[in-house]
Amino acid sequence: MTIKPHKVIIVIPCYNEECGIADVIHSFPKQALRHSGFETEIVVIDNNSTDRTGEIARSLGATVLHEPKKGKGNAIRTGFKYVINSDWCDYVVMLDGDNTYHSSEILRLLEPLRSKFSNVVIGSRLGGKILMGSMKMTNRIGNRIFSRLVRTFYGVHVTDVLTGYFAWEFSALEKLRPHLKSQGFAIEMEMVTKMAHLGLEICSVPISYSARAGETNLNPFKDGIRIFWMFFKNLFWKPRPQFQQQPRLRQQPILNNK
Repeated sequence: MTIKPHKVIIVIPCYNEECGIADVIHSFPKQALRHSGFETEIVVIDNNSTDRTGEIARSLGATVLHEPKKGKGNAIRTGFKYVINSDWCDYVVMLDGDNTYHSSEILRLLEPLRSKFSNVVIGSRLGGKILMGSMKMTNRIGNRIFSRLVRTFYGVHVTDVLTGYFAWEFSALEKLRPHLKSQGFAIEMEMVTKMAHLGLEICSVPISYSARAGETNLNPFKDGIRIFWMFFKNLFWKPRPQFQQQPRLRQQPILNNK
């Protein structure tokens, strides 16, 4: 009797990322993942792109979903819905499609989950390696302030609250997903603050961060205000009782070798 590897679904929200998506997909360490006992499925959410993002991702073997309503939060929720409805999934990883986050470092986020050290892992750029030209000083300062506020008021060990590189146990994502409402770039702040209230065990691991491929879709001033408002209003947030559902029992498929 042979037990199949752990299934990892990788969610990549994209809007006009034809310059970076191929590198992101190519850079996953497929051989190392298989050797470590992981099987992966890459799911790209094309957030109504006007370029060849979806076409390129599909040609490289990714499952491509289309989300017509623009906004990173909308794309992420579409990807999470796909994960929750999947037949089999042990872990979920999310990263951006602009090649700023190193998909080659995915095992760094998966190991704390498999070893049961935590059920959520956040890739920390501020605690890791920020390469030249990848993050403006104003963004770095703002991120440090937001991260300190979250640590102080929410009591979770997060050193990069605005990162786009996450990993979850399936049950942790299943618990979080019904509560996500953000449509845009405040989605990361919403996820971290609500996970804190839900009592999920979060840890941070150091990651690398490079200059993005293509143009950024982030507006530092407008999105910064939305992020701060998300931080503030979630201080008083509590999950609604109707969302407190028992997680579905999901068993890892078993192969019988005769």
